Amino acid sequence: MNDDSNPGPQEMVDRLLDLLDVKDHGGDRFEGRRKIGGVGRVFGGQVIGQALASAERTVPDDRPVHSLHAYFLRGGNEDHEIDFKVERDLDGGSFSNRRVVASQLGKPILNMVASFHKREDGRYHAEPMPEVAGPDDLASEADLRRRHAEKMPEKARAQMLQPRPIELRPLEARHWMDSGPREPRAHTWFRSVAALPDDARIHRAVLAYASDMTLLGTSTLPHDISWSKGNLMGASLDHAVWFHDDFRADEWLLYACDSPWAGRARGFNRGRIYTRDGRLVASVAQEGLIRPIEPKNRG
Repeated sequence: MNDDSNPGPQEMVDRLLDLLDVKDHGGDRFEGRRKIGGVGRVFGGQVIGQALASAERTVPDDRPVHSLHAYFLRGGNEDHEIDFKVERDLDGGSFSNRRVVASQLGKPILNMVASFHKREDGRYHAEPMPEVAGPDDLASEADLRRRHAEKMPEKARAQMLQPRPIELRPLEARHWMDSGPREPRAHTWFRSVAALPDDARIHRAVLAYASDMTLLGTSTLPHDISWSKGNLMGASLDHAVWFHDDFRADEWLLYACDSPWAGRARGFNRGRIYTRDGRLVASVAQEGLIRPIEPKNRG
Protein backbone atom coordinates (compact mmCIF):
# COMPACT_ATOMS: atom_id res chain seq x y z
CA MET A 1 0.00 0.00 0.00
CA ASN A 2 1.36 3.43 -0.97
CA ASP A 3 1.11 6.36 1.40
CA ASP A 4 -0.45 9.67 0.38
CA SER A 5 2.93 11.26 -0.32
CA ASN A 6 4.19 8.45 -2.58
CA PRO A 7 1.29 6.92 -4.54
CA GLY A 8 1.90 4.36 -7.27
CA PRO A 9 0.97 4.97 -10.95
CA GLN A 10 -2.46 3.33 -10.77
CA GLU A 11 -3.33 5.13 -7.55
CA MET A 12 -2.32 8.48 -9.07
CA VAL A 13 -4.56 7.86 -12.07
CA ASP A 14 -7.41 6.70 -9.83
CA ARG A 15 -7.07 9.96 -7.87
CA LEU A 16 -7.11 11.95 -11.12
CA LEU A 17 -10.27 10.16 -12.24
CA ASP A 18 -11.90 10.91 -8.89
CA LEU A 19 -10.84 14.54 -9.23
CA LEU A 20 -12.46 14.82 -12.68
CA ASP A 21 -15.61 12.90 -11.67
CA VAL A 22 -17.67 15.87 -10.50
CA LYS A 23 -20.58 15.34 -8.10
CA ASP A 24 -24.03 16.18 -9.50
CA HIS A 25 -26.09 18.26 -7.05
CA GLY A 26 -29.03 18.69 -9.46
CA GLY A 27 -30.20 21.82 -11.24
CA ASP A 28 -27.06 21.80 -13.42
CA ARG A 29 -24.93 22.39 -10.35
CA PHE A 30 -21.84 20.26 -9.76
CA GLU A 31 -19.02 19.99 -7.24
CA GLY A 32 -15.36 19.33 -7.95
CA ARG A 33 -13.37 17.47 -5.32
CA ARG A 34 -10.22 18.71 -3.65
CA LYS A 35 -6.93 17.18 -4.69
CA ILE A 36 -5.58 14.74 -2.12
CA GLY A 37 -2.53 16.32 -0.51
CA GLY A 38 -3.05 19.58 -2.39
CA VAL A 39 -1.43 22.68 -0.88
CA GLY A 40 -1.81 26.29 -1.95
CA ARG A 41 -3.22 27.27 -5.35
CA VAL A 42 -5.35 24.87 -7.40
CA PHE A 43 -3.73 23.75 -10.67
CA GLY A 44 -5.50 25.50 -13.55
CA GLY A 45 -5.82 22.30 -15.56
CA GLN A 46 -7.84 20.78 -12.71
CA VAL A 47 -10.41 23.60 -12.82
CA ILE A 48 -10.69 23.36 -16.63
CA GLY A 49 -11.04 19.57 -16.52
CA GLN A 50 -13.73 19.72 -13.84
CA ALA A 51 -15.58 22.53 -15.66
CA LEU A 52 -15.55 20.47 -18.87
CA ALA A 53 -16.75 17.38 -17.01
CA SER A 54 -19.60 19.44 -15.54
CA ALA A 55 -20.65 20.82 -18.94
CA GLU A 56 -20.51 17.39 -20.57
CA ARG A 57 -22.95 16.02 -17.99
CA THR A 58 -25.61 18.29 -19.56
CA VAL A 59 -25.02 17.37 -23.23
CA PRO A 60 -26.09 14.20 -25.15
CA ASP A 61 -23.36 11.60 -25.71
CA ASP A 62 -23.51 12.04 -29.50
CA ARG A 63 -22.26 15.63 -29.22
CA PRO A 64 -18.59 15.62 -28.15
CA VAL A 65 -16.97 18.89 -27.17
CA HIS A 66 -15.09 20.59 -30.00
CA SER A 67 -13.87 23.70 -28.18
CA LEU A 68 -13.66 25.41 -24.83
CA HIS A 69 -12.60 28.92 -23.87
CA ALA A 70 -11.84 29.74 -20.24
CA TYR A 71 -10.78 32.79 -18.24
CA PHE A 72 -9.05 32.43 -14.89
CA LEU A 73 -10.43 35.13 -12.59
CA ARG A 74 -8.91 34.25 -9.21
CA GLY A 75 -6.53 31.61 -7.96
CA GLY A 76 -8.37 28.61 -6.54
CA ASN A 77 -7.54 27.32 -3.05
CA GLU A 78 -6.73 23.66 -2.40
CA ASP A 79 -8.48 23.89 0.99
CA HIS A 80 -11.96 23.98 -0.57
CA GLU A 81 -14.09 22.12 -3.10
CA ILE A 82 -15.07 23.95 -6.29
CA ASP A 83 -18.70 24.66 -7.22
CA PHE A 84 -19.76 24.65 -10.89
CA LYS A 85 -22.94 26.16 -12.33
CA VAL A 86 -23.81 25.27 -15.94
CA GLU A 87 -26.07 27.37 -18.17
CA ARG A 88 -27.63 25.66 -21.22
CA ASP A 89 -27.38 28.50 -23.74
CA LEU A 90 -28.07 26.47 -26.90
CA ASP A 91 -29.25 23.06 -28.07
CA GLY A 92 -29.56 23.40 -31.83
CA GLY A 93 -29.77 20.92 -34.66
CA SER A 94 -26.01 20.27 -34.73
CA PHE A 95 -24.45 22.31 -31.92
CA SER A 96 -24.90 22.75 -28.18
CA ASN A 97 -23.34 25.54 -26.12
CA ARG A 98 -22.75 25.71 -22.38
CA ARG A 99 -21.52 28.42 -20.01
CA VAL A 100 -19.84 27.35 -16.78
CA VAL A 101 -18.93 29.42 -13.73
CA ALA A 102 -16.54 27.84 -11.22
CA SER A 103 -16.69 29.32 -7.70
CA GLN A 104 -15.18 28.89 -4.27
CA LEU A 105 -16.76 30.37 -1.15
CA GLY A 106 -19.23 32.25 -3.34
CA LYS A 107 -16.59 33.98 -5.52
CA PRO A 108 -16.02 33.03 -9.18
CA ILE A 109 -12.56 31.70 -9.99
CA LEU A 110 -13.14 30.71 -13.64
CA ASN A 111 -15.61 31.39 -16.46
CA MET A 112 -15.77 28.91 -19.35
CA VAL A 113 -17.78 28.53 -22.55
CA ALA A 114 -17.80 25.15 -24.30
CA SER A 115 -19.28 24.17 -27.66
CA PHE A 116 -20.41 20.67 -28.62
CA HIS A 117 -20.91 19.37 -32.17
CA LYS A 118 -22.81 16.38 -33.48
CA ARG A 119 -20.40 14.30 -35.60
CA GLU A 120 -20.42 15.09 -39.33
CA ASP A 121 -18.30 14.13 -42.35
CA GLY A 122 -16.32 16.84 -44.12
CA ARG A 123 -13.14 17.81 -46.00
CA TYR A 124 -9.86 17.31 -44.15
CA HIS A 125 -6.40 18.85 -43.89
CA ALA A 126 -3.96 19.18 -41.00
CA GLU A 127 -0.53 20.63 -40.27
CA PRO A 128 1.94 17.72 -40.13
CA MET A 129 3.55 16.66 -36.89
CA PRO A 130 7.06 18.06 -36.28
CA GLU A 131 9.88 15.64 -36.98
CA VAL A 132 11.13 14.89 -33.48
CA ALA A 133 12.46 11.87 -31.61
CA GLY A 134 9.94 9.46 -30.15
CA PRO A 135 9.36 9.10 -26.41
CA ASP A 136 11.00 5.72 -25.81
CA ASP A 137 14.58 6.88 -25.26
CA LEU A 138 13.79 10.17 -23.51
CA ALA A 139 14.15 10.79 -19.78
CA SER A 140 10.96 11.51 -17.89
CA GLU A 141 10.52 14.99 -16.47
CA ALA A 142 10.14 13.42 -13.02
CA ASP A 143 13.72 12.08 -13.30
CA LEU A 144 14.98 15.43 -14.59
CA ARG A 145 13.35 17.24 -11.68
CA ARG A 146 15.04 14.92 -9.19
CA ARG A 147 18.42 15.56 -10.82
CA HIS A 148 17.97 19.35 -10.58
CA ALA A 149 16.19 19.48 -7.23
CA GLU A 150 19.24 20.66 -5.25
CA LYS A 151 19.57 23.69 -7.56
CA MET A 152 16.02 24.86 -6.84
CA PRO A 153 14.97 27.19 -4.02
CA GLU A 154 13.86 25.14 -1.04
CA LYS A 155 10.30 26.54 -1.09
CA ALA A 156 9.87 25.35 -4.71
CA ARG A 157 11.50 21.95 -4.24
CA ALA A 158 8.59 20.05 -2.67
CA GLN A 159 6.16 21.11 -5.38
CA MET A 160 8.63 20.33 -8.16
CA LEU A 161 9.17 16.81 -6.81
CA GLN A 162 5.50 16.01 -6.23
CA PRO A 163 4.37 12.82 -8.08
CA ARG A 164 2.04 13.52 -11.01
CA PRO A 165 -0.60 11.41 -12.78
CA ILE A 166 0.69 12.64 -16.16
CA GLU A 167 4.10 11.46 -17.35
CA LEU A 168 6.04 14.07 -19.33
CA ARG A 169 9.08 13.38 -21.51
CA PRO A 170 10.55 16.66 -22.85
CA LEU A 171 12.78 16.86 -25.91
CA GLU A 172 14.42 20.15 -24.91
CA ALA A 173 15.72 21.58 -21.65
CA ARG A 174 13.06 23.10 -19.40
CA HIS A 175 13.12 26.75 -18.33
CA TRP A 176 13.96 25.66 -14.76
CA MET A 177 17.06 23.68 -15.82
CA ASP A 178 19.28 26.79 -16.01
CA SER A 179 20.00 26.13 -19.67
CA GLY A 180 20.12 29.80 -20.74
CA PRO A 181 17.87 31.77 -23.10
CA ARG A 182 16.70 30.02 -26.26
CA GLU A 183 14.00 29.98 -28.91
CA PRO A 184 10.43 29.89 -27.51
CA ARG A 185 9.59 26.39 -28.72
CA ALA A 186 9.10 23.20 -26.71
CA HIS A 187 8.14 19.63 -27.54
CA THR A 188 6.93 17.17 -24.91
CA TRP A 189 5.50 13.66 -25.08
CA PHE A 190 2.85 12.99 -22.44
CA ARG A 191 0.37 10.35 -21.30
CA SER A 192 -1.33 9.23 -18.10
CA VAL A 193 0.91 7.06 -15.92
CA ALA A 194 -1.61 4.18 -16.00
CA ALA A 195 -4.44 2.98 -18.24
CA LEU A 196 -7.70 4.96 -18.44
CA PRO A 197 -11.25 3.61 -18.89
CA ASP A 198 -12.67 3.29 -22.41
CA ASP A 199 -14.71 6.48 -22.13
CA ALA A 200 -13.95 9.26 -24.63
CA ARG A 201 -15.19 11.93 -22.21
CA ILE A 202 -12.59 10.87 -19.65
CA HIS A 203 -9.82 11.07 -22.24
CA ARG A 204 -10.94 14.57 -23.25
CA ALA A 205 -11.04 15.70 -19.62
CA VAL A 206 -7.54 14.30 -19.00
CA LEU A 207 -6.20 16.07 -22.11
CA ALA A 208 -7.83 19.33 -20.93
CA TYR A 209 -6.14 18.81 -17.54
CA ALA A 210 -2.73 18.13 -19.12
CA SER A 211 -3.01 20.98 -21.63
CA ASP A 212 -2.12 23.47 -18.86
CA MET A 213 1.24 21.74 -18.33
CA THR A 214 4.42 23.10 -19.98
CA LEU A 215 2.50 25.69 -22.04
CA LEU A 216 3.06 28.96 -20.18
CA GLY A 217 6.73 28.17 -19.60
CA THR A 218 7.29 28.34 -23.38
CA SER A 219 7.02 32.15 -23.30
CA THR A 220 9.76 32.37 -20.65
CA LEU A 221 12.38 30.45 -22.67
CA PRO A 222 14.03 33.46 -24.40
CA HIS A 223 14.31 35.28 -21.07
CA ASP A 224 16.27 34.55 -17.93
CA ILE A 225 13.15 34.11 -15.79
CA SER A 226 11.52 31.06 -14.24
CA TRP A 227 9.45 30.07 -11.22
CA SER A 228 12.26 27.91 -9.91
CA LYS A 229 14.72 30.84 -9.90
CA GLY A 230 12.28 32.95 -7.91
CA ASN A 231 12.45 35.83 -10.40
CA LEU A 232 9.02 35.33 -12.02
CA MET A 233 5.41 35.82 -10.98
CA GLY A 234 3.37 33.68 -13.35
CA ALA A 235 -0.28 32.70 -13.75
CA SER A 236 -2.59 31.56 -16.53
CA LEU A 237 -5.01 34.29 -17.64
CA ASP A 238 -7.06 32.52 -20.28
CA HIS A 239 -7.00 29.10 -21.92
CA ALA A 240 -8.63 27.64 -25.03
CA VAL A 241 -8.70 24.08 -26.36
CA TRP A 242 -10.03 22.85 -29.71
CA PHE A 243 -10.66 19.10 -29.92
CA HIS A 244 -10.23 17.95 -33.53
CA ASP A 245 -10.31 14.16 -33.46
CA ASP A 246 -10.42 11.07 -31.26
CA PHE A 247 -7.42 10.01 -29.15
CA ARG A 248 -6.43 8.16 -26.00
CA ALA A 249 -4.76 10.13 -23.22
CA ASP A 250 -3.12 6.95 -21.88
CA GLU A 251 -1.13 6.60 -25.12
CA TRP A 252 1.76 8.89 -26.06
CA LEU A 253 0.75 12.33 -27.34
CA LEU A 254 3.16 15.00 -28.56
CA TYR A 255 2.60 18.54 -27.25
CA ALA A 256 4.33 20.97 -29.66
CA CYS A 257 4.33 24.46 -28.12
CA ASP A 258 5.54 27.84 -29.32
CA SER A 259 5.25 31.43 -28.14
CA PRO A 260 4.99 34.02 -30.94
CA TRP A 261 4.80 37.01 -28.60
CA ALA A 262 5.56 38.23 -25.08
CA GLY A 263 5.40 41.73 -23.65
CA ARG A 264 3.73 43.98 -21.08
CA ALA A 265 4.23 41.23 -18.45
CA ARG A 266 2.19 38.75 -20.53
CA GLY A 267 3.18 35.81 -22.71
CA PHE A 268 1.10 34.25 -25.50
CA ASN A 269 1.49 30.53 -26.15
CA ARG A 270 0.17 28.03 -28.70
CA GLY A 271 0.14 24.25 -28.62
CA ARG A 272 -0.60 21.43 -31.06
CA ILE A 273 -1.27 17.91 -29.80
CA TYR A 274 -0.52 14.90 -32.01
CA THR A 275 -0.94 11.15 -31.63
CA ARG A 276 2.18 9.07 -32.07
CA ASP A 277 1.11 8.17 -35.62
CA GLY A 278 0.98 11.87 -36.55
CA ARG A 279 -2.69 12.84 -36.31
CA LEU A 280 -3.40 16.37 -35.09
CA VAL A 281 -6.09 15.80 -32.44
CA ALA A 282 -6.19 19.08 -30.48
CA SER A 283 -4.95 22.67 -30.52
CA VAL A 284 -4.42 24.94 -27.51
CA ALA A 285 -3.85 28.66 -26.94
CA GLN A 286 -3.12 30.49 -23.72
CA GLU A 287 -2.03 33.91 -22.51
CA GLY A 288 -0.49 34.18 -19.10
CA LEU A 289 1.13 36.57 -16.68
CA ILE A 290 4.94 36.41 -16.82
CA ARG A 291 5.87 39.33 -14.57
CA PRO A 292 9.61 39.56 -13.81
CA ILE A 293 10.46 40.04 -10.16
CA GLU A 294 13.41 42.34 -9.57
CA PRO A 295 15.84 41.29 -6.79
CA LYS A 296 14.81 44.18 -4.53
CA ASN A 297 11.17 42.99 -4.66
CA ARG A 298 11.79 39.37 -3.85
CA GLY A 299 10.43 38.24 -0.54
